[in-house]
Amino acid sequence: MTSILLTGAGGMLGSDLAQVLSSCDVVAATRAELDITDADAVAAAVAGVDVVVNAAAYTAVDDAETHHDEAFAINELGPRNLAIAAKKAGARLIHVSTDYVFDGEATEPYAEKTLRNPASVYGKSKAAGEVAIQAEHPGGSIIVRTAWLYGQHGPNFPKTMLRLAETKDTVSVVTDQIGQPTWSMDLAQWIRNLIDSPVQSGVFHGTNSGHTSWFEFAREVYRLAGLDPERVQPTTSDQFVRPAPRPTWSVLGHDAWVTAGLPLPRPWKEALAEAFPICFSESS
Repeated sequence: MTSILLTGAGGMLGSDLAQVLSSCDVVAATRAELDITDADAVAAAVAGVDVVVNAAAYTAVDDAETHHDEAFAINELGPRNLAIAAKKAGARLIHVSTDYVFDGEATEPYAEKTLRNPASVYGKSKAAGEVAIQAEHPGGSIIVRTAWLYGQHGPNFPKTMLRLAETKDTVSVVTDQIGQPTWSMDLAQWIRNLIDSPVQSGVFHGTNSGHTSWFEFAREVYRLAGLDPERVQPTTSDQFVRPAPRPTWSVLGHDAWVTAGLPLPRPWKEALAEAFPICFSESS
């Protein structure tokens, strides 16, 4: 049986990965249990495993603007440590990255081979992690970029919208940022598919297919919750100035899945409809 080390197991994606991989020989380590910036601890944890899945990351996009060193430690040094240890152990490394490695100025889906051009400290730290992995373990590292992630565990956009609906008659959501809402459980399954495949290296885009705005995403959340979508009002990004720049265009292409002979990600609305009672019911 394939032995797997999962890092970042306490997060939204990590929790779903732990569930999807539960039938495997898996060690699921939270950040408290394995600090990926500690090279010695990483080397000891990776020794003897077949696959490392790195879901650990510094994801506070705005905070990263003023916490440069911490963001780069977790998002660059950590993946480098994992890549070095994985190469020594003869293990594959599957590393979760982000659409923020791109500048968000495109008008067509970003291909997997598109040159990185991050605009924020968070994006730069994640891009540096990708570079480090490909430098240290080029033949055995797989990068999976995702975006607009939501799920049952942890804070996310649909949960925020539903919480605001309890106290506000209307909410204003931007129409000028376009992306791909992605269910973390779908992403976890795509990563499981990669583990079970013969793929050794490459870049894959782990997002649900299609695209929409945050505004239309919010309206679909309201609709599924049985709320009036008209309560979601349109606005633009210049009304919500934040420390880190947000990509205007976060749409990723999926050609690598076809090339690898693996299933294509399903449409975002289909995934959200299935996820809704699991992730956003009162008992979830």
